[in-house]
Amino acid sequence: MTSKYSTLPAELWRWDAVDMASAIRDRAVSSVEVVTASLDRLDAVNPRINAIVSDMRDEALAAAAAADAAVARGDPLDLLHGVPVTTKVTEDQAGHATTWGVVAFKDNIAKEDSPAIGNLKAAGAVVVGRTNSPAFGYSWWTDNDLHGCTRNPWSRDYTPGGSSGGASASTAAGIAPIGQGSDMIGSIRYPAYCTGLVGLRPSFGRVPVYRVTAVVEPPMSHQLMVTPGPLTRRVRDARIALDVMSRGDLRDPWWAPAPLTGRPPNRPIRVAVSIDPAGVGVHPSVRAAILQAAAALERAGYAVEEKDPPDFAAVAADLMNITRHEMPHYATDNYERYGDERLRRTYRRVMSNSPPASLVPYMEALARRTTWIRKWNLFLADRPIVLCPTACDPPFRQDVSNLGADAYARMFPAMMPSYVVPLLGLPGVSVPTGLSDGLPTGVQLIAARFREDLVLDAAEVIEGACATTTPIDPRF
Repeated sequence: MTSKYSTLPAELWRWDAVDMASAIRDRAVSSVEVVTASLDRLDAVNPRINAIVSDMRDEALAAAAAADAAVARGDPLDLLHGVPVTTKVTEDQAGHATTWGVVAFKDNIAKEDSPAIGNLKAAGAVVVGRTNSPAFGYSWWTDNDLHGCTRNPWSRDYTPGGSSGGASASTAAGIAPIGQGSDMIGSIRYPAYCTGLVGLRPSFGRVPVYRVTAVVEPPMSHQLMVTPGPLTRRVRDARIALDVMSRGDLRDPWWAPAPLTGRPPNRPIRVAVSIDPAGVGVHPSVRAAILQAAAALERAGYAVEEKDPPDFAAVAADLMNITRHEMPHYATDNYERYGDERLRRTYRRVMSNSPPASLVPYMEALARRTTWIRKWNLFLADRPIVLCPTACDPPFRQDVSNLGADAYARMFPAMMPSYVVPLLGLPGVSVPTGLSDGLPTGVQLIAARFREDLVLDAAEVIEGACATTTPIDPRF
């Protein structure tokens, strides 16, 4: 190995994607070596965490050999050439089942790649495995009758998050440096928070979305809010993953060819720090993490002030209003017919507290979305970054989904910081800040639409000020 890489860990699986790609380009290591290290790590840790539910080693090793042949020929190499990644079972990957964690879909083989997965592969990434999700992606826990329960490598007693819990657990445990996830109301950011990772939810329209296995077009809430994105151990890996995943695809009419770097903001960049933006109370560890992150940004020259963004709780309420009015039409039949008992129980509890589906409040909530976006645009023009919780409480215990309906009374308010970003179409990144009582802590950064560059810049500052905790060996 050349001296350029001599300061890196001896174990290749510990390297980040940027270093892997650079070393493969420089011929300091081969893709076969890197992918083999990833697969060996999978063998070592996956039996304990059950994050990878479809092992793709033969296909991965063949792709790695092809990547090395391209290096030997002197072919042009893209950003992730030869780098191992994982993909989520809710996303279409040609030749593999889009299972959604549902027994009835175990043979739901996709004929084409989704845009995000196709972009990763086109950029040279090597898919080593498919990661677990709760049934239909509908939970903050990752457990289902088809693939079983995914464990948080920090503690088997706490959730790795959902719905990208397999991606978070596998990335935190060192199986691959990039896990492809997807996020509607927190399914990238919350799993990243639970496992000590960087979880980037891109802006609406940034990463193209399409599912060839879908029977009908998804409901409007999904069209406006669901987006793929990366879970990574380092911010710089999230940058290159975003670059790759956001390349255009004509199958998504919502995709926008927006630049990855926007106009430089006025200096110093103002940051609105909101410890309890929805007024529901936050755990002391959450408060401490936000103050720690704010201090790091202030030392780096940001102008930090405590200021709540507008109408946080009302925006979150409208997100729930929209989705719950759609679900009786789009979800109930599928969940009851194909979902496992865990999903049906959770869904019934959620809908038991929901008003009957009605067209007028649904239309009014969709219309108010424009009001909320306008207010936030004005707020972010003056304060380009919001620093707030990813969730108001530490990671939920793994067994909470088996408790009574009263257990949910706190959960929905605690997750409220995840709801606002999707409805407004804004980018949000969850970045780790360290540990509290042996579990990861972290914060969320939000910026205006298509300003992922601002939240990633700020996330790098926070990352540089906090201890690095991943990859880790499962602690059980």
